[in-house]
Amino acid sequence: MRYCRFSTANGPRYGLIQSINGFEQITQTAKDGPLPVFERSDESSPVPLSSVSLLAPARPSKILCVGRNYADHAKELGNEVPAEPLLFFKPPSALIPHGDTIVLPGNLSQRVEYEGELTVVIGRTCRNLSPQDDIRRYIFGYTCANDVTARDLQKKDGQWWRAKGFDTFCPVGPIVTDEIDPWAGVQVETRVNGVIKQSANTRIFIFSLDHVIRYIAQVMTLLPGDLVLTGTPAGVGPLASGDQVEVKVDGVGSLKNSVR
Repeated sequence: MRYCRFSTANGPRYGLIQSINGFEQITQTAKDGPLPVFERSDESSPVPLSSVSLLAPARPSKILCVGRNYADHAKELGNEVPAEPLLFFKPPSALIPHGDTIVLPGNLSQRVEYEGELTVVIGRTCRNLSPQDDIRRYIFGYTCANDVTARDLQKKDGQWWRAKGFDTFCPVGPIVTDEIDPWAGVQVETRVNGVIKQSANTRIFIFSLDHVIRYIAQVMTLLPGDLVLTGTPAGVGPLASGDQVEVKVDGVGSLKNSVR
């Protein structure tokens, strides 16, 4: 299944995406909520995906992020490879969709960087999972995200809430799919102004999705629609006003945002 969330005259709707004659079409819609529930009764005339205004494809109660989940990224920032998952939050107010603008925070930060990431959309409530629980049962799908970071504030503050939490610092989208397999490996790339800056495969995660989700669920309940950003590869770097940044995950698509 592949779906998006988009604007309509009657408010946000989810759309089921299918390929018809080589073109991406929305063939069913569902009411807004943490996750879509598509029903046959909601079938309507296909609408080209390219014709709608996309929204962030989930409504999370919280956004969990994994720091330093690629060894090369930890090393490029002068950090040790962590012995256990390094977790932090981004606020839902930081969410923006594909096509929206990342707004630099002016004098508050002099070094804002991109961090392209595969992102998990949680599909069912989970807490205190056992080793026998199949983690895939709790995953609704996958999307792209950009963990935009004020690097100077991250180094200065110690705690990362300011560095990670500015409005517009969490682009997510463009769609969600359950048709990829991060365990088998998917490629994650970031381009700035068309130039590849990051490229790595999820096969080289330090902590697997199983480990990460079990680790989080020992502490807090994950709810449907919650997002888990799984870490960024090496190659992070600065963004400037006028840049175009693109995060691509094979099998998902490309999340594109301008910078102002």
